[in-house]
Amino acid sequence: MKSVHDFLFQVYPYVCFTVFIVGSLMRFDQNQYSWKSDSSQLLRAGLLKWGSNLFHFGVLFLFFGHMVGLFTPHAVYGIFMTAATKQMLAVTAGGIAGAVCFVGLTMLIWRRLFDPRIRHTSRVSDIMVLAVLWVQLVVGLITLPYSIQHTDGSVMLILADWAQRIVTLRPVDASALAALPWPYLFHVVFGMTIFLLFPFTRLVHIWSGFAAITFLFRPYQVVRSRRLNVPAGRNLPGQPSAVPPRGAAAVAQPGDR
Repeated sequence: MKSVHDFLFQVYPYVCFTVFIVGSLMRFDQNQYSWKSDSSQLLRAGLLKWGSNLFHFGVLFLFFGHMVGLFTPHAVYGIFMTAATKQMLAVTAGGIAGAVCFVGLTMLIWRRLFDPRIRHTSRVSDIMVLAVLWVQLVVGLITLPYSIQHTDGSVMLILADWAQRIVTLRPVDASALAALPWPYLFHVVFGMTIFLLFPFTRLVHIWSGFAAITFLFRPYQVVRSRRLNVPAGRNLPGQPSAVPPRGAAAVAQPGDR
């Protein structure tokens, strides 16, 4: 059992991360037409409006909250906040965002399974992704009562130290996690599994969402007119200045008579 535990928290993270990066690059390179969210809004938009907005608001808040919470060194936030205060802040904000995300995700699953039109056009992977995210979210909500029982922030410090050692390629002591309640361990392993499944599902569209931020910093588009001999700034269609004046002598071309 110890060997399984060591594998899950010492080796498995790097397996998931490697598949996540390499798999995403390979899919983008070899099958770009599948790089999309496969939106079903055209088929039925009613329930999607509320479900999608609630889900995306909640899941984005949770994602960035986990990133900040796990990967911010204690020495950074410890200047103005104790570990216990940070944990209670995470429990409160995460609980609210998790509840919002749960409502939205449940609406999306209900729509996907029980709307005949949507169900008929859904692939197995579409339903699987929603189910995996729903289980991960529920287990994450289950961890909240356990976090309230450990208000000293010790659990958060253990998980943050493990995550920071993983991303910085430092030695990891998996035994430090062994004493944590099962919802934390399940939540961590299942979260890594989502990264493992990422390149093979519609989740790849998340990359495009983050990449869209670069749209704000794109260079100006250069548009060149096909009209000739028209001064710059005066070549808009329909403008009188874009039309040669009457009586203007035509330029003789070779062969004209």
